[in-house]
Amino acid sequence: MDALSVVCQLRDLASEPQNRAVIVQDQGCLPGLVLFLDHQNPEVLFSTLQTLRYLAELPPNVPIMKNELGMMVSLENIIRREGLSLDITVLAKEVYGILREPANPASRTPERENRRKPQFFINSTNKKAKSVTLHIQGLDSTHQRSLCEEALLKVKGVISFTFQMASKRCTVRIRSDLPTESLATAIASTKVLSAQQVMKNEAGDEVYVPLNSSGVQVPQNSALPDYLPEEEESPEREVDKAISRTAAKEDSSGTWLNAAASFLTKTFYW
Repeated sequence: MDALSVVCQLRDLASEPQNRAVIVQDQGCLPGLVLFLDHQNPEVLFSTLQTLRYLAELPPNVPIMKNELGMMVSLENIIRREGLSLDITVLAKEVYGILREPANPASRTPERENRRKPQFFINSTNKKAKSVTLHIQGLDSTHQRSLCEEALLKVKGVISFTFQMASKRCTVRIRSDLPTESLATAIASTKVLSAQQVMKNEAGDEVYVPLNSSGVQVPQNSALPDYLPEEEESPEREVDKAISRTAAKEDSSGTWLNAAASFLTKTFYW
C-alpha cells in the first residue's frame, strides 16, 4: 500500500452513502485523512478532499469530522496555501464551509449503526461493476457526443454508457476497480469537454463533485470495451454472494479497512 492507493480506495468507498458512517467511526481512517491533508502530492491531496466531501454528505458525520484533531486547521492551511490548483482550493473551501456550518445531525442509534457495518464489506469486496453519472460540460451536439463516445470507448474497464443530451449527462457502467478520474481524463482529452460526477447528498439533492483530470493514467483498450456478463448484476446472486462474503470477512482478521488503518498507523504514528 501507498498513500495514493489508500486514499483512492477510501474515496471510492465513501462515494457510496451506506459506507460513510462506518468510515468515520473507524479509529484509524479519519485521523489518517487529516494527515493526508498535509501531503505534498497534489493527487493525494485532491483525493483526500474528495473523500472528506463525500463523508460530509452524511449529517451525523459533520460534527465528528469538525472535532477531529487538526481537521479545520489543515483545511484552513490548504485554503491559504499558494501554488495549489484551483480545483483543490475550491474543494477545500467547500468542505471547510460544510464543517463550519453543519446542518442539524439526524439521531443515530446503536441498532442503526450496526445495520450499516456489514454493508461496508459487501460493497468494498463483492461488487464487480458500478455506475457513474457524469455531467459533461460542452455536450451540446451530436458531434460532441461522438467525441465523448470515442474517448470512453478507449478506456479499458468501461462496460457501457448512455447519454441524456438534454441534461448534458452520461451514465457510465464501469468495472469497480477503474478510478472515476480515468473517465474525466479521457473526456478532457477531447479538448472541448470536461466532466464532473453527479452525486446525491443525504437530503436527496444532486451535487456536482469535481474530478481530477490531470496526471491520471487511463488504461487503454486494444480493441473492444471490457464487457462483463450481465448475470453478475443479478440481485439474487448478489445477495447470496454478499452473505457468504460477509461471513468470510467476519471470520478473518485481514479486512481492507484494517489494512488501511494499519498502514496509516505505521506511517504516521510512532
